[in-house]
Amino acid sequence: MSTCLRVDLGQHSDPGGRAVNQDFHGASVPTEPLLSTKGIVLALADGIGSSAVSQVASAAAVRGFLDDYFSTSEAWPVKRAAQRVLQATNSWLHAQNQRSDARFDRDRGQVCTFSALVFKGCEAHLLHVGDSRIYRLHPQALEQLTEDHRVRVSDGESHLGRALGASATVEIDYRCWTTEVGEVYLLATDGACEHLVAADVHAALAAHPAQLDAAAAHLVARALAQGADDNLTVQLARVVSLPDEPAHRLHAQREGLAMPPVLQPRMDFEGYIIVRELQTSARSHVHLAIDPASGRQVVLKTPSVDLRDHPEHLDRFLLEEWVARRLDHPNLLKPCVTDRRRRHLYVAMEYVDGQTLAQWMTDHPRPDLDAVRRIVEQVARGLQALHRKEMLHQDLRPENIMIDRQGTVKIIDFGAVHVAGLAEGTRVADADLLPGSLQYAAPEYFTGEGVSAQSDLFSLALITYQMLTGALPYGLQVTQVRGPGDLHRLSYEPVRQARRDLPAWLDAVLRQALHPRRARRHEALSAFLHDLSHPGPQHLRAQRAPLLERDPARFWRGVALLLGLLVLLLLGLLTSRA
Repeated sequence: MSTCLRVDLGQHSDPGGRAVNQDFHGASVPTEPLLSTKGIVLALADGIGSSAVSQVASAAAVRGFLDDYFSTSEAWPVKRAAQRVLQATNSWLHAQNQRSDARFDRDRGQVCTFSALVFKGCEAHLLHVGDSRIYRLHPQALEQLTEDHRVRVSDGESHLGRALGASATVEIDYRCWTTEVGEVYLLATDGACEHLVAADVHAALAAHPAQLDAAAAHLVARALAQGADDNLTVQLARVVSLPDEPAHRLHAQREGLAMPPVLQPRMDFEGYIIVRELQTSARSHVHLAIDPASGRQVVLKTPSVDLRDHPEHLDRFLLEEWVARRLDHPNLLKPCVTDRRRRHLYVAMEYVDGQTLAQWMTDHPRPDLDAVRRIVEQVARGLQALHRKEMLHQDLRPENIMIDRQGTVKIIDFGAVHVAGLAEGTRVADADLLPGSLQYAAPEYFTGEGVSAQSDLFSLALITYQMLTGALPYGLQVTQVRGPGDLHRLSYEPVRQARRDLPAWLDAVLRQALHPRRARRHEALSAFLHDLSHPGPQHLRAQRAPLLERDPARFWRGVALLLGLLVLLLLGLLTSRA
């Protein structure tokens, strides 16, 4: 039986010796699907004592985080979603201060510390700024997981080095680790944590094993008894169970759905009339259909018969529509939104009346550079829309790019897309598998060095090269790479060897985008696009690449020959002296 994420929570706050409690805390335990896509959140903030309004900042920071974090894109990982929300909160608080007397003295403004724990999948994520603390409980000690952002001027004087609202921007600490069932975490403002030790936490948990709110109140009372005179807030989190299924749980969407029959022309399937088969592959069957309700042509995709008993393949199959529904861009394939209830497992997408890029290349074996640029720019814009959502396409190839009759280019087939927010905390958290076509994959997929948006850039540059020459820059050498040490064997074939009519600088641009090492490529798709139309001085010089880069095998053969000759020369000298 599969389990889900479950965390027991407890929290308590007290003004201590102060008239106003400037601490604020909160927690949120959502239901599915947010439990899987966003997780469980605890957050606390502590205002600064010198300000009469910092409790407003504390409340705004915690409430804003608990509200806005769950409204961010499901495709975003915790780090991006949480930091975006906190940066927005910081900007708002700082703007309030700039409109008040606090613009001259930040210690009188809406300024606060902030610490949060997010439990998602099998991982815990920490966000922190200021001097509140997050601990992990051990049998004999409290392990401090946060760093105090406090600057000490002298033995008796210090001030916060970082806080929300203190400046226009703020650096937010982030950590992530795999958590375990039974672990206990303590979040506390400085008024409480300075008076608590591990034995106090164990005693509170022993006294209230099933009531963590009572245990948190116990700890606050203990800190007060130890002399605490500031505001005190304590939160406790105990991991009860962790999910044993992928966090995105796409399989839940296919529960109760039957496998579709073999589709035939003129068949009525789920309210669609099948027209004809468009494509059959090892992964799916694709048919053109008509929606009688709207009269529109649509594309229906059903899982391959051979893979219907593979749950992971079926989840990947559903991923395509999941991704498409979260994107809206003219250069990306759109889903067909309908309110009809489904009985079978299938996806419905828009029909693009046109041809694949593979067919376009057949029809245009020697295209001019401007025509290639127009296509590449549109593909890049589609990729950028994916990357903004923390998605990697991972299967960019000519067969997955369509050009309609108006010249609009669309990326299709999202079945291999890696979504950082869905994969986070699962066995496939890192996009380092080989889900797409091998001959268009970047070398890092084979070396296991980790992939990024620059891996999609490599695939786009490779397609650019292929459009211009009809060949691949490394042939099939990339598919033979097995480790980082093999990268030096990749020999780039200059584009001008096949097309002398192309400008000399083009090779320099493509060579950079297609560099075997990811760090040597363009930093972003926008930089690649810019260089394709406005090459920089380093490209215009069009210097001949070193032999080691142009032909590594020839270079090393030459080195070996020179070393051999040197050895023979030395042997000759030794022999003559003997």
